[in-house]
Amino acid sequence: MTDQHFANLHVDLSSELLTVRAEAAKWSFQPGGTLRCIGTPLFRNLSARHLGCLLDVDNEVASWTCLPIALKNGANLHVPDFLVQKSGELFVVDALLENSARPEPWITQAAAANGYEYAAMHASEFCTGFRLQNAMDLLRYARWQCPLGDRIRLLAALEEHASLSVSDCFTAFQETQPAAGLSSLILNRFVDVDLDEALIGPETPVRRWRG
Repeated sequence: MTDQHFANLHVDLSSELLTVRAEAAKWSFQPGGTLRCIGTPLFRNLSARHLGCLLDVDNEVASWTCLPIALKNGANLHVPDFLVQKSGELFVVDALLENSARPEPWITQAAAANGYEYAAMHASEFCTGFRLQNAMDLLRYARWQCPLGDRIRLLAALEEHASLSVSDCFTAFQETQPAAGLSSLILNRFVDVDLDEALIGPETPVRRWRG
């Protein structure tokens, strides 16, 4: 499935959806950058922003969009937080606040009727460990592009040594800020680091992305 197909798939201009999107547009959460979000990033709460950060560093996620569709069941209406393309499948996903009840069964059924699988997660299910903080740190540089020369120097060094520490990688950057350049290469899947073991630091191993 192409990104263009994905982009066209979720077009929904109902007044209910536009109202929900307009309300979400009043909020702003950090980090401001996204990488694989199609369309305007819109988050109703901090939990949704956090899950968006994790979608951007999930190696199986190709793209995602915010508040994509209005699911209806009679007078009931629900707008999921995200539509996600992952491993060739499409999912609608909700990020639940800690005190939120689980979604009603009709939401899963309405999603299926529209051709999507449905998932809902409380913040405690995805905000544990180091991955979220690492994702937020990297996404500060989401709009940064690593220059070609720096990219070639680092990839050549990793081809020779298989793995280098972050501090060793920094020496390859001659045309841009090392932290920004390395973050860009991680986010764009040229190189890979473990986001779960610890916070990214000087000794964190860096390897070439192998997909």
